[in-house]
Amino acid sequence: MDTLRSIESFVKAVQAGSIAAGARLQGITAAAASQNIQRLEKSLGARLLVRTTRKLSMTESGALYYAEVQPVIATLARAQSVITEFHGQPQGRLRIGSSVAFGRHVLMPLIPAFTRQFPKLSIELVLSDHSLDHVTEEIDISIRFKQQLEPGLVARRIASVPVLFCASPDYLQRKGTPSQPEQLAEHDCLMFRVPVDGRLLAWAFERNGVHYVPEISPSMICNDIDSLHRLALEGAGIVRLAAFVANADIQQGALVALFQPATDQPDGQSVVSLPLEFYACFRDQHAMTNKVRAFMDYLVAAVPTAW
Repeated sequence: MDTLRSIESFVKAVQAGSIAAGARLQGITAAAASQNIQRLEKSLGARLLVRTTRKLSMTESGALYYAEVQPVIATLARAQSVITEFHGQPQGRLRIGSSVAFGRHVLMPLIPAFTRQFPKLSIELVLSDHSLDHVTEEIDISIRFKQQLEPGLVARRIASVPVLFCASPDYLQRKGTPSQPEQLAEHDCLMFRVPVDGRLLAWAFERNGVHYVPEISPSMICNDIDSLHRLALEGAGIVRLAAFVANADIQQGALVALFQPATDQPDGQSVVSLPLEFYACFRDQHAMTNKVRAFMDYLVAAVPTAW
């Protein structure tokens, strides 16, 4: 078992990029992880890692060894999870990753009911609009909108969320109310930059079945949706928000939803904004443990009623 622990320290260090970060994934000190790796290298009679003050890299022997032992460590972790959950209620830690806005506005209100249903689970939420690595950050399941999907993950759609273009009554009184998306070019537009790849999240519409993106010159850009939401409430311009962010303020009159059916032009052209598609993602089919399946089933049932 000591050898297995040493192999795990080596694998985690490579995956996390440093011995200290790998040690945190193991739940041990950096000194203990370093000693484990040294013992492993001594038993193999080969140097596996090259340590410098700036980075950690594998030797040729280390790369060959890692390719052989990494699948073993992954298999053992899955086996332990299966045994833990066998014939029992989902239990243990469930580490959930999510985009910030979805986590704050949708997951937070839903999690308490889920934990009451599965009291043996310990939930950890990781909210970030940056890319989350399922392996190095030990994410069991992540919730992402379509533009955040990455190759290599299994993704299953859990919800289609309406998107609303909104502005404060004060802004619309000062600048006028656009009736068609083409008029957005004349307005102050508050746009979201996707942290994962730096792209601006396009303002997409559909008119009579035809998809199009109007020309827009943003007056302000931010990588945090809640900050853009706040700016819109203060009258800074028009913002694109998911329904679960905007609905409460629309109902209270603090924001006005644009391009609604009642504001269509007399020619009968129907303009709709394209929804946000949200997906539950996990590493592979082996990562679909009982606790992950329980949470995903809960989301599929609960999320569509969350706005």
